[in-house]
Amino acid sequence: MKKLFKVALVAGFMMLTAGFAKAQSKIGYLDFNAVIDAMPETKTVSTQLQAFSKTFMDQMQTMQNELNTKAAAFDKNQATMTDAARTAAQAELQDINRRLQEYNQTATQKVDQKRNELGKPLFDKAKAAVSAVAKEKGYTYVIDSGSTNLLVSPAGDDLLAAVKLKLGIK
Repeated sequence: MKKLFKVALVAGFMMLTAGFAKAQSKIGYLDFNAVIDAMPETKTVSTQLQAFSKTFMDQMQTMQNELNTKAAAFDKNQATMTDAARTAAQAELQDINRRLQEYNQTATQKVDQKRNELGKPLFDKAKAAVSAVAKEKGYTYVIDSGSTNLLVSPAGDDLLAAVKLKLGIK
């Protein structure tokens, strides 16, 4: 009998504690990308990133034009070439194509690195604003509604307007 009473007491205490903890949780949500897109600094970062990537795009276009010109010349003169000249021309075309692919990969990595470098201050500023709003309004959890695939979630409040206000965005 005493054991049953202890088990019931522990179970009741656990249910009471779980209910108390759940009552303290306050959930909010916002689309974090919408906050970033609304920030005026985003346009400046975007312009800088486009200018940075344009230099790579111009070089890749030059390399692509070289490849196309040499490929067209090869196709035109292939029938009259010796086997050694044909093999050398094919090797040259393959080398140009390989260099183009390597340059493309390197350029993509550098642009991604620059995007992260330029975007970090924006993300940090937006995250600080979200944290400040959550703390001011007593939210325990803030969910990014733009990147989650939650099919069912508990009710929450949209904090987008409050975060925009905190950042001074209309």
